[in-house]
Amino acid sequence: MSYSEKNLAAVVKGDKSIDLRPWSVPDIGENEVLLSISAVGICGSDLKYWAYGKCGRFSLEGNPMVIGHEASGVVEKIGRDVKQLKPGDRVAIEPGVSCKKCDFCKSGRYNLCKKMRFCATPPVHGNLCRYYVHDADFCFKIPATMTAEEGAMLEPLSVAIHTCKRAGIQEGHHVVIFGAGPIGLLCGLVAKNYGAKQILTVDIDENRLKIAREFKATDLTYRVTANDKDPKELAEKLHQVARDDGCHAALECSGADSSLKAAMHVSRPGGSVMLVGRGSLDVELPMVMAGTFEIDVKGIFRYANTYPEAIRLVSSGAIDVTKLITHRFELETADDAFRTASDPKSEAIKIMIKCGV
Repeated sequence: MSYSEKNLAAVVKGDKSIDLRPWSVPDIGENEVLLSISAVGICGSDLKYWAYGKCGRFSLEGNPMVIGHEASGVVEKIGRDVKQLKPGDRVAIEPGVSCKKCDFCKSGRYNLCKKMRFCATPPVHGNLCRYYVHDADFCFKIPATMTAEEGAMLEPLSVAIHTCKRAGIQEGHHVVIFGAGPIGLLCGLVAKNYGAKQILTVDIDENRLKIAREFKATDLTYRVTANDKDPKELAEKLHQVARDDGCHAALECSGADSSLKAAMHVSRPGGSVMLVGRGSLDVELPMVMAGTFEIDVKGIFRYANTYPEAIRLVSSGAIDVTKLITHRFELETADDAFRTASDPKSEAIKIMIKCGV
């Protein structure tokens, strides 16, 4: 039986359903590998394609798409030019494949490559399937001590690493994180690893704040209520909770416009505001204030050159990503997995789907 005959893929159409379909497996190129997918995590962007058929500026435009981009797998076959991997190697899959030739790629900022092909971002299919072909340069061998689930978790961890690096977080810094979802929690863990003295996490969900405290991803928490409508007043309350006059880095991980505005006000002069979440395309911000106080407002678009560090942090035990995994499903029950991920009552943090046969 061929790999295409054995393959099964989870396809989304933007109607809150998962269609499990047989899916053809392309021939591998000279620098590509055929992977047997082991584990795939569900991301917030996956849920948006599943529910609405779009995420930010990307849209399915009526074309069904294989979902999934947080994955690990086992090498089945290698292309003739692949030297660093062999069949049987266990790998974490960096889901974006850049052109490797443009100025962005050559300068190390390949995440900004205009020809980037990213798993489960239209028109590129994802890897929530049994078998998948990927560029070997973006497959990272993981140690025997690392589980397949940990390998899949390196993708969201990479977002946190890239965020904290661009924020310049270092020893003694005060950090405010808006949003206690998976990315916010991982940002807290990475910031602590980088030496942050104090982390304050802000969210509307008390259960998520409780989890942030239990995971030791934060030192302080603040629950936003209906009374916290004014961003400047919210920032003042956060100053009181943190007992400081502003943070070195404010990481907006929730995608809420109001949180982004508050992040501008909670930052100290010379601080950084990081746009990690994706809110409205056009948000009014006090940019003159940012200019006056030299507040750096920086975007975060995925990551670059983070997987080796992510592997080191997890394999060394510095960061335990498995704590974030709250639910597990099989590929055959992917529809249940997505419905659980979208249900606030499930209190899911990270849902992992096993794909291996």
